[in-house]
Amino acid sequence: MKRELDIVVISDVHLGTYGCHARELCNYLKSIKVDTLILNGDFIDIWQFRKRYFPKEHMMVLQQVLKMATKGTKVYYITGNHDDVLRRYTDFSSGNIHLRDKLVLQLGGKKYWLFHGDIFDASVKLSPYIAKLGGKGYDLLIVLNRLINKLRSIMGKPHMSFAKKVKYKVKEAVKFIGNFEETAIKLAAEQGYDYVICGHIHRPTMRVDEQFGKKIIYLNSGDWVENLTALEYQWGRWSIYEYDQTDYDQLSSLLRVKEDEKEAMNELIAITFNKESVLKGIAKKIIHSNR
Repeated sequence: MKRELDIVVISDVHLGTYGCHARELCNYLKSIKVDTLILNGDFIDIWQFRKRYFPKEHMMVLQQVLKMATKGTKVYYITGNHDDVLRRYTDFSSGNIHLRDKLVLQLGGKKYWLFHGDIFDASVKLSPYIAKLGGKGYDLLIVLNRLINKLRSIMGKPHMSFAKKVKYKVKEAVKFIGNFEETAIKLAAEQGYDYVICGHIHRPTMRVDEQFGKKIIYLNSGDWVENLTALEYQWGRWSIYEYDQTDYDQLSSLLRVKEDEKEAMNELIAITFNKESVLKGIAKKIIHSNR
């Protein structure tokens, strides 16, 4: 049974890179039925796109999004810095798919401002070549991280994220994240928004702040490289969803059990039917012999 949701926001999927958890994202998308799906930037990593590397799992994510759109889900693709070449086609719409640079929503009497967040990143604006080089280095770090985690799993040790450790322990990285959030909250307050929703920094967050006497709620959907998170809106409330493979393994096992039970029931029906046919045949022979 699919979970029914009003809105889902995901960001920083980075399809086309080694760090992307496309299979897990596809599992998640297949498990939900949502009215509005918002892809908040860096969905496809055009910076690092290579013809030789775009696995079928990555293509399956695109196919699943298109399938959801054909079944009635409104899909908003908000451009980020890694897919910034799409900004020349801003305001393009086709059916249920809409390409935007930002999105403004009204929900429950509150005003929402959604955008990727790279406008606050000086490294992207002032030195895009260095930013792209940093993106390649980040991708290599993620690949190295996966290899090390495979070894840790064999040794019975828990997984760890090097990228998270760098972000949350290096002073400059922590300062950048803090400045990013403060800037987003301040600008949202200045422009009369109640909520501001971003991506870009790969850090899932729900935070309440006050600016100019006004309460502002800042949300960040995280990413599908390190955290595997999404923002979900249902019954007038927001929550952060975090992917757990064991949930999907249990669901797959349950579906397999149900399928096995179905096959067993079909076999039982077939056997019963055959027995009834045999018994009817024997009864006919007895009746015929007694005449």
